[in-house]
Amino acid sequence: MAKKYKVAVVGATGMVGQTMIDVLLERNFPMDDLKLLASARSKDLKIKAGGREYPVEEALPQSFAGIDFAFFSAGEAVSRELAAEAVRHGAVVIDNSNAFRMDEDVPLIIPEVNPGAVHNHRGIIANPNCSTIQMVVALQPLQQAAGLKRVVAATYQAVSGAGKEAVDELKEQCRAYLAGEKITAEYIPHKGAARNYQLAFNLVPQLDVFEENGYSKEEMKMVRETRKIMSLPELPLTATTVRVPVINGHSMALNVELQSPLSPEEAREILGKAPGMAVMDDPSALLYPMPLQASGRDEVFVGRIRADHSVPCGLNLWVVADNIRKGAATNSIQIAELLL
Repeated sequence: MAKKYKVAVVGATGMVGQTMIDVLLERNFPMDDLKLLASARSKDLKIKAGGREYPVEEALPQSFAGIDFAFFSAGEAVSRELAAEAVRHGAVVIDNSNAFRMDEDVPLIIPEVNPGAVHNHRGIIANPNCSTIQMVVALQPLQQAAGLKRVVAATYQAVSGAGKEAVDELKEQCRAYLAGEKITAEYIPHKGAARNYQLAFNLVPQLDVFEENGYSKEEMKMVRETRKIMSLPELPLTATTVRVPVINGHSMALNVELQSPLSPEEAREILGKAPGMAVMDDPSALLYPMPLQASGRDEVFVGRIRADHSVPCGLNLWVVADNIRKGAATNSIQIAELLL
């Protein structure tokens, strides 16, 4: 009989945490116990999933006794506080925060791209940033086929990436705007920012805080994480990240300069055969990926594949994925599956 594992989800009441529970059940992850952990204020809640009701417990160091896999999605501070405790109790931690991604001894894994690196872990494995994941899933087949020379990314990121409160705020702003009422904002660009902006019928060119170089933390995550995952430490890559009034599903425009020529037709064929990818690209039929189509799916969708005639070996791509599923929850579960 196949071995079954004891699993914990930390941050189980959040959008990513709840989706992790769904994905574990959908993919029939071999578990005989599922423990849901969150902050003290959520400890009396119950979550229904797979025809069962699971109690939510407060996440404490002793919560991880006997746990085999601990999926963390409760933010950087919680990961720094409790991940080592989970490892000490014998669990493998798969962390969805920014806490450990750039640590040299922590593998940063996208199963379609660098699965072999997963076995180098010392108890903690990092899940990349949502926008990094979908970009690198699309870039890796092109790197293998023709080599990357330079990448320019512009993202159009859904509000679900900022959490449930930001989603609720966008919905309320839309209602208030259409009713001619006063609009309030406190979650965009982030809670506690010196200024907060309306996202309804607007877009905001800031995700997370700005670094000293003028780039946002989100933009620099994409650069640093991509170089680490792809083992291309010198890859020229620049990004502009933008929050848009879309509920779920990140989109991005990628301008890719290659080392050797690759026609759009060749790129379509290569990407169509790549793991985790789905090509949706027929301009004559007005067919291209959009967030509404990608939401609820695990594939990374690509379309608008066309030559960039301003450089000798350039391509433009439009890449869309569900940021809560492939960008977070599903990728985390796929990492654990690599270890089974």
